[in-house]
Amino acid sequence: MVLEFDYIIVGGGSAGCVLADKLSASGNYQVCLLEAGPHDNHWMTKIPLAVVTLMRSKKRNWQFYSEPEPYLNNRRIFNPRGKTLGGSSSINAMLYVRGQKEDYDHWQSLGNKGWSYHEVLPYFKAIQHQERGENEFHGENGPLNVADSRAKPTINQHFINAAQHLGIPLNQDFNGDVQEGIGYYQLTQKNGVRCSAATAFLEPNKTRKNLTVLTDVIVHNVIIEQGEAKGINCIYQGTKQEFIARKEVILSAGAFNSPQLLMLSGIGDPSELKKHDIPLKHALTGVGKNLQDHVDILTVFELNYHELLAYRFRSLLWSCKESIKYLLNRTGILTSPVAETGGFIKTNSAESRPDIQLHFIPAAMDDHGRNDAMLFKYGSALHACLLRPKSRGCVTLNSASPLQKPKVLLNMLSDEDDVRRMVEAVKISRAIFNQPPLSNLLSKEIFPGKSMQSDSEIEAFIRQKANTIYHPVGTCKMGQDEEAVVDEQLRVKGVTRLRVADASIMPTIISGNTNAPTMMIAAKAADMILADARK
Repeated sequence: MVLEFDYIIVGGGSAGCVLADKLSASGNYQVCLLEAGPHDNHWMTKIPLAVVTLMRSKKRNWQFYSEPEPYLNNRRIFNPRGKTLGGSSSINAMLYVRGQKEDYDHWQSLGNKGWSYHEVLPYFKAIQHQERGENEFHGENGPLNVADSRAKPTINQHFINAAQHLGIPLNQDFNGDVQEGIGYYQLTQKNGVRCSAATAFLEPNKTRKNLTVLTDVIVHNVIIEQGEAKGINCIYQGTKQEFIARKEVILSAGAFNSPQLLMLSGIGDPSELKKHDIPLKHALTGVGKNLQDHVDILTVFELNYHELLAYRFRSLLWSCKESIKYLLNRTGILTSPVAETGGFIKTNSAESRPDIQLHFIPAAMDDHGRNDAMLFKYGSALHACLLRPKSRGCVTLNSASPLQKPKVLLNMLSDEDDVRRMVEAVKISRAIFNQPPLSNLLSKEIFPGKSMQSDSEIEAFIRQKANTIYHPVGTCKMGQDEEAVVDEQLRVKGVTRLRVADASIMPTIISGNTNAPTMMIAAKAADMILADARK
């Protein structure tokens, strides 16, 4: 069976949902969105606190694991990614963060015309509905609802006060003129319910006659004929099918799956394709290279305090009372993303801008929250992640089968400067815990532990416990150099009618959570695609 559409979008995540909305809005084009996972109609994708449960879901979470990491004591690092409509925006912590102005100006300096902060800000504003109202940094008529947290357990204010006591300024808006400081994150929520990309961009438009959304579709490859993308081969409803694109194929499958699909289609490093007997259609050595993520470390303390997420009687009683608030008026702990407070700091005062991001957790946490033994303690944790790591990894293939996950090597902490900054981040995290009022609640340091005091001991701790904070980017980088995969219009170099539009096109990682920037990328990509269609 062969189906024809004008545009075929592969991947129904944060980018794909935006593209599907904007490309189908005029009614002039037939648009098909293909998602490998199921619909986002489960309660877990709606109630914010269920992010904890989604971390363990095999149905809605790809649950990638890296190869043994040589700089992290050969540990295989867990990489959760959304496998449902909305993608990672349906399973993430919902933090709305754009990064720093300098991030986008740097992209432009690398030869990517049109990607400066001044030029991308209108896209952030256009797709946003800022509940606080419109100003020079925020819009209020877009589909994506951005709200203040409705969960404000007292421990969060203790954290903010402790950070201020250390000299870190309060910041009411991390997406405003200044990013540095401590405070509450804004969230992609509406009335205490998750506002994913699927909720914002697909749900209101599902009746459009020119928009087809298909789930549980496994795309095998892009059909390439004489240097032109013609469509895709896939498995849908248990049978092999061919979908033809009259205009373009757009890959929005994310930093792991988009390069995998390019390689399965014969586009990539010839030596990698040869290993798996994949016929070469076009040589692009940068496919899968340049992988970046925010390396992250947890500092954890046991507390003499019970208004926390824990498997302890007093905490469970408190949680039950908080849950009643959700039933009555959609407030309380069930609206929590678990990381509603945090901020952006410098490892040293000589830095021109923050190089570390903090996420405060009202629970004793380890192994992405999957270590249940930790939850039998009254405790809190503080994530510290490096905003602009110099370490680079790669995505390659395990085989020529689209049913097998790609091979991921993060290569975190391969750069010594990254290590140095992370050691300083641990020291600052400890210092925050040791400021009042948090210091008045401390019982015991769990991680790193009191025995870890020297820089070398802290480094050893980091290499044993560091993880990802779930922001992989860069594997189909935009640029002009020999490793660039797409140009500034996000067109795959050397192949016509094929683009990539997702976090994989970022040449360098932005200084913050990547969900909002990924949606911005898709909105800008849609305008470029439609402009080409009108020529």
